[in-house]
Amino acid sequence: MSVAFFVMILTNFIMNVAAIAIALPVALVISKYLGVDPMVVMYACLMTAGMPFILLVGAAPNAIAYDSKQFTSGEFFKYGCLASVILMAVCALACYVIWPILGMPTTIPKVM
Repeated sequence: MSVAFFVMILTNFIMNVAAIAIALPVALVISKYLGVDPMVVMYACLMTAGMPFILLVGAAPNAIAYDSKQFTSGEFFKYGCLASVILMAVCALACYVIWPILGMPTTIPKVM
């Protein structure tokens, strides 16, 4: 979840493809040392990368919505922080509850 949080914050400052290109190779390598299935790390990072809610520069649709002049940048930041907290809660729910129900392993089995 910490890698997904890092990608979520990073994608608010740079494009989401660049955030994934930076974070995903490192996350996939360290996932085996943490005992987490690399697919869970990958899916969690990809889920959070596509949703830059906090800053206007995170994605072009953010700037287009701001250009409509229906809200201020402060309101965008405030509601973006709330949306990001909800996003992390949904991501945690998916990683710890939904994906195991669907049969996706979340941990790497220990081999003796």
